[in-house]
Amino acid sequence: MIRNPTAGRRHPRVFDAVAAAVRARGLVVDIVDTEARGDAERLARDADAGRYDAVVAAGGDGTINEVVNGLMARPADDLALGIIALGTANVLAREIGVGTRIEALTAALVQGEATPIMVGRLADAAGACSCFLLMVGAGFDAHVVATVGTDLKRRFGKGAYVWRSLVEMIRYRDRRYRVTIDGRPYPAASAVVSNGRFYGGPFVVAPAADLRRPILSVCLFERGGRAQVVRYGAGLVTGRLPTMAGYRVIEATEVRIAGGEGDEPVQVDGDHTAALPVTVTVAPRRLRLLMPPA
Repeated sequence: MIRNPTAGRRHPRVFDAVAAAVRARGLVVDIVDTEARGDAERLARDADAGRYDAVVAAGGDGTINEVVNGLMARPADDLALGIIALGTANVLAREIGVGTRIEALTAALVQGEATPIMVGRLADAAGACSCFLLMVGAGFDAHVVATVGTDLKRRFGKGAYVWRSLVEMIRYRDRRYRVTIDGRPYPAASAVVSNGRFYGGPFVVAPAADLRRPILSVCLFERGGRAQVVRYGAGLVTGRLPTMAGYRVIEATEVRIAGGEGDEPVQVDGDHTAALPVTVTVAPRRLRLLMPPA
């Protein structure tokens, strides 16, 4: 179990209870804490497949992203991924139906089936590549994520994103992006390439998306302007976004996003880790994820 102790402060009982429950079932569990960015990726990459059957990411979606990148650097299928949701949004935990519920998290780790899921692959202009499980975003959401620092997120959790969304809305500038989907160009004011249904917690952006399908869902926010940002935001939190005018979802296997102004940020699984232009594709192999029993 690779634990992000900073994320664990949001759900102080969850990790200890799940770890104790797993051990009570007779399984051997080793726990190691991360100290800096990149630790989770390194620990997952170097885990001993002769000793372990799975690597469990205990933290938020950013910690899970690091573990995914570590596992994807290993030989195929030697270790499965498990999760204990301790973060701000816990989007992956919602995707597989466990949330932060101790019983559900424990059942997924102890009784769950190691299910092959699709992994996304991001390449930047320099050719550097990384993997993601949830989403890649450019536009308004990426500008919000880029301004939410670790300290702000630690102190205010989801409130940090709400606050920065309001600030970015006041400072809003209508930027246009060029989104090329399987070779066909589409203009957009913002774009999110998603591997799952949810965004930012319980909010649905791509109703037909499924982690088990080798396809990307490209969510296009076609209309720009401050009023449209407010409209899209209201549609997101009320569940009406997928049916709103000026919003559509297109399935794809390759997406290129460019444009904007200057050094445009890109958010990957909820963290600012790249800049435009980027190319997003389906990774050449899958990852096994411990899913809750049916």
